[in-house]
Amino acid sequence: MLKHSIYFDGQVQSVGFERLGRRMTVGVIAPGEVHFGTDAPERMTVVSGELTIRAGEGEWRTYPAGTQFEVAGKSGFDVRAAEPTAYLCEFL
Repeated sequence: MLKHSIYFDGQVQSVGFERLGRRMTVGVIAPGEVHFGTDAPERMTVVSGELTIRAGEGEWRTYPAGTQFEVAGKSGFDVRAAEPTAYLCEFL
């Protein structure tokens, strides 16, 4: 089954699915800044565009298309996008 989700007044939209027993979402973040909270650990892969993220109180780091980062469960991270950016999120 596919599940369409809309967050932050439409600034982030995703489609959730399962593959090989693992939950994933693929989506697009519109230009701007948002904060995501995490329940489970996540691996985010930037598919197109570029994301700048800050986990916790750490430094801002930029991830261009083709790169990925992981975020601990029960935490969160801030995301900035200068242009529409596509991502794949794998729940670990």
